[in-house]
Amino acid sequence: MTINRSKVVIVGAGMVGSSTAFSLITQGVCDEVMIIDINKDKARGEVMDLCHCVEYLNRNVKVTQGNYEDCMDADIVVITAGAPPKVGQSRLDTLELSIGIVKSIVTPIMESGFSGHFIIVTNPVDVIAHYVYKLSGLPKNQVIGTGTAMDSARLKHFIGEIFNIDPRSVQGYTMGEHGDSQMCPWSHVTVGGKRITDILSDNKEYDDIDLDEIVYRVTRVGFDILNVKGTTCYGIATTAAGLIKAILNDENKIIPVSTLLEGEFGEYDVFCGVPAILNRSGVKDVVEVHLTGEELAKFKNSVSVIREYTNKVL
Repeated sequence: MTINRSKVVIVGAGMVGSSTAFSLITQGVCDEVMIIDINKDKARGEVMDLCHCVEYLNRNVKVTQGNYEDCMDADIVVITAGAPPKVGQSRLDTLELSIGIVKSIVTPIMESGFSGHFIIVTNPVDVIAHYVYKLSGLPKNQVIGTGTAMDSARLKHFIGEIFNIDPRSVQGYTMGEHGDSQMCPWSHVTVGGKRITDILSDNKEYDDIDLDEIVYRVTRVGFDILNVKGTTCYGIATTAAGLIKAILNDENKIIPVSTLLEGEFGEYDVFCGVPAILNRSGVKDVVEVHLTGEELAKFKNSVSVIREYTNKVL
């Protein structure tokens, strides 16, 4: 009998990559976590530090340092390496530098014989995910950007604060670009099963709640964190771990990720954040929710922003 071991490779030993490794290990998501970085000493240091967690965890997750040729038998490769935005830049402004970095990563990984799933964290994630899809030649379901998964967690957090409830009792997500143009289909946001629009209309105490302002806060909070601590890492790392868990455990869980659209929402040949079913195959299907006319217009505007930048590199 053959017992298969799950292996996740993380490319990039910076704060996001190392935090992703830490999240995977503490949750016991997989059997092995391998870290690759151009700075081999940094990768070695992270591996040594992470190995010392095992005594106090629920399971012994093997933590190793590797090279691109070691990706051949990986189930999932997570790409976190990229160019972080400078003060005043948007995620889209980092595209040129990030493309070069990602190309130097994906090419040797594919030469290793890798045939698993890519999870893309590198920004601008929608454009980078599309680039990796084209460069790798893998099926569309096996290349997944984190998309608006973390933005949606932030959305739920803000709504939870407003109503003083557990954000996990909120159902909803943002869609489109992981960036300034993303939108929220408020017609599908519920709190404990009740539409948020009905909650606001039924309670005068919430008359001052501005839904557009909430979306704006979602788009900007990452930069607020960046300005005060220099990076965002825990939220996106745990988001990536959540996607990996959904895939390895064959969960059929719906998470808004960046995936290729081929007619959904009337859009073609573009990666953007949409609710999708994740399981062992990767993206099993896109959940094509019905949007109002106004929501669809905002979504298409966001898609047009992504497509403009995608066309620059494809």
